[in-house]
Formats: sequence, C-alpha cells, structure tokens
Amino acid sequence: MVAERARQIEISGIRRMFEGAPPDAVNLGLGEPDFDPPPAAIEALCRAVRDGRNHYGPSAGLPELREKIAERYRDRAPATGRENVIVTGSGSEGLAAVALTLYDTGDEVLVPNPGFVLYAPHARLAGATPVPYSLTERRRYLPDLDELERRVTSRTRAIVVNSPSNPTGTVFPRATVDRLVDFADRHDLTVVSDEVYEEIVYDGPATSFWGRSDRAIIVNSFSKTLAMTGWRIGFLVAPRALVPEINKVHYHLMACPSTPVQLAVLAGLAESDGAMREMVREFRARRTLVLRRLRSAPGVTVVPPAGAFYAFPRFAWQKSSAETAGELLARGVITTPGDAFGPLGASHLRLSFAASRADLHRGLSILGEYAAEQSGARR
Repeated sequence: MVAERARQIEISGIRRMFEGAPPDAVNLGLGEPDFDPPPAAIEALCRAVRDGRNHYGPSAGLPELREKIAERYRDRAPATGRENVIVTGSGSEGLAAVALTLYDTGDEVLVPNPGFVLYAPHARLAGATPVPYSLTERRRYLPDLDELERRVTSRTRAIVVNSPSNPTGTVFPRATVDRLVDFADRHDLTVVSDEVYEEIVYDGPATSFWGRSDRAIIVNSFSKTLAMTGWRIGFLVAPRALVPEINKVHYHLMACPSTPVQLAVLAGLAESDGAMREMVREFRARRTLVLRRLRSAPGVTVVPPAGAFYAFPRFAWQKSSAETAGELLARGVITTPGDAFGPLGASHLRLSFAASRADLHRGLSILGEYAAEQSGARR
C-alpha cells in the first residue's frame, strides 16, 4: 500500500528526460557545471578518506565549516555566527528540512510558477498546500506584488523565492527584494530563499535576503560554486531560534553530512575565488552564444538570463512542452519541458548552458532545424 503523500507527487520532469535519453545525446537538460572541483578539494577528500576521517560528525556540520559559512554572511548581517548555520546533504535536503520544520497540515505556501521542481512537492509532503504565484515573460519573470496580495490568506505560512532563478535565470533587483521583504513582514510570513546560484551572475551581484529580514531562511549549496554536484553537500542559514528545530528534522533525514566531503569543501573554499571567476567568465561567453542562436531560431523568443546557467525560451508552435522536448530527444538533444516547472512553463523549454561550447553548437543546431520545421508547418 502506497502512502497518499507519495501518490501526490510525481517524478521530476528533469529526471524523466535525462533518464530516458540515449547515451550519445547532447545534454542541455541537467543543471550541472562541466567543470571539476578545485584540485585542493579533490586532494583533501582523498586525504580525509586515507587518514580515517570516515566517521559520523555533528548533525549540524563540522564547527569549522559552519564558522567559514557564517563569515561569508557577516557582510549582510554582522551578528551572523555558526549558530545560524547547518551543513546539509545538498541544497535539496536543506529545502526539505526547512519545509518539514515550518509547514503544518492546512498551511499554505506561496511558490513560484514557473519554479524549481522541489518547492511544491516539499509543501505537499509536509501536508501543506502550495499556492503558485506567477512569473511571466511579460514581467521578465519578476513577481507581481499585486498578485501576491491576492494570493495570501490567513493560512499562508511562507513564501519561497529563488534568485538567481532556476529555470528562468532572473535575478531580483534590490528593490524587488525590499518589496518582497515588506510583503512578508506585513503578512507575518517566513521567506524561504533558494540562493544556490547567487555567485553565478552576469550583470551585477545578486541581492541576498539574509540581513534584510529577521524571518528569512537561506538555502544554498556548494554543488554549483565548487562544481561538486555529485558530492551532495549544501547548507542553510537561519535565525538562531529556528536552527535547533530545523536541525532536529535534518538529523532525522540524514543524521549528519559527510565528514570527508565537508573537509574537502573547507579546502576548496580556500582557493575557490579564481576558479569561480573563471567559471562565470565561461558561462557568460556561453550565454552570449546561446542567446545568439536562439534569437535566430524561427518562432522562438527568449528573455536574457541575468544569472544561473539556464535559458528559458518560449516557442510559438502548437505543441506541448513535453511533446517538443520528446521530439528533440528523439533527434539527440536533451532539454527540459518548461511545464516541469509549473503550468506557466507551457510553451517553454529550459536549456542549460553548463555544457561545452561544442555541445551547445550541436544541440542548438538541432533545435534551430526543428524550430524551422515547426514554424514552416504553421504557415
């Protein structure tokens, strides 16, 4: 017998495309940097394993790593200390721990549409109801504060925000962050801010919600910034009164994060600045390539992403996102159907440019040919 909570959620549309792909397909679907972790992190991981650092650690993470993370956030809130930090088994686990700590049965949670695939399922798993708020191409995928006022009720517990955004690449201007904080404060909401891509920006820094509200919880990860997606390590920063409560749930999800991986992260952070700049420089060049190719594709429009490494083009032909992604997959290129991120993702695809330039050229050539065929068929 399957529990109702399992029946209420579906497999991610991202994973469905990836796991159904032929082995030689060009992968523009998964959000995974095609870089290696810093050499110091790789060496530290091997050294930790060889030196016997293979045992349980503190549930909230190694004190020295928690302190290092806290230092990163003191320019936003000077009183930030390791007591504000929990090291998690990925950003995804951090989001789950926060949801299970905050949301009760009958609560409502404002989630972006389109938005990352975990936000609504996490609310459902906690017994809450996800209430989508719209991010539209017309508004360049920024929240509509008037709509949020219409969506909020006495049962609303939290608002989930994501900047830089997966899937749209939108980065909230500082004024938008301030308006969202004011909205949350007026309605007594917790802000759950997914800031996993905060260092991958192209037109200026992203504005964090940390230090702008005493009701904000920041979820972040080392997966993208240190190119260690398979190592599954992240963190969250939260008000000190909430950290023990979140840590209890975090313990019951995974006991503690990997000790060798935490030691590797500490070593990697010591040399990450140069590697991060190089990675962002390459992603910026790939963004230029992707935008140029998409703008030349018939029937395709795209809002330039200001952060992360995704483009979210809209297509004009009369097929669903799943049909379009499936037909492209049959031609040898993996994309993600836009409606995997919510109903407003219909007629969109998510394309990751965390792939080599050669793969981008090949995959976008296939997409361009397909777009020309579909646009010709409409005439």
